[in-house]
Amino acid sequence: MPTNDEIYGKVQATLVDALGVDEDEVTREATLQGDLGAESIDFLDIVFRLERNFGIKIPRGELFPDNLMADPEWVADGKLTAKGLSELKSRLPFADLSRFEADPDVERIGDLYTVDMLVRYVERKLSA
Repeated sequence: MPTNDEIYGKVQATLVDALGVDEDEVTREATLQGDLGAESIDFLDIVFRLERNFGIKIPRGELFPDNLMADPEWVADGKLTAKGLSELKSRLPFADLSRFEADPDVERIGDLYTVDMLVRYVERKLSA
């Protein structure tokens, strides 16, 4: 199994290719949307490239969950409810939710998708 740094290097190269950004922009803390400019269509390309580059299968919705905001029990007044946070944790066990939990504003969900989150996701897939 590759080391965390080796996985990071391949994820970094994947994002450089997929998003057309410079390598030095793809830090572990960089957010896919806010820092790297990814749009929803880019997520499909990122999934495809990660599958190819790591030889893994990423089921639809596993890395980038769909319909998270669709359930009124999960979102109230623009924030995730306790039930919504629980659902988010179950769908994104590889994401660091520590700062998000303090202010679960739905507008901040995109900030959860960092380069390091992708590294942890790939690590988990490769060890399964």
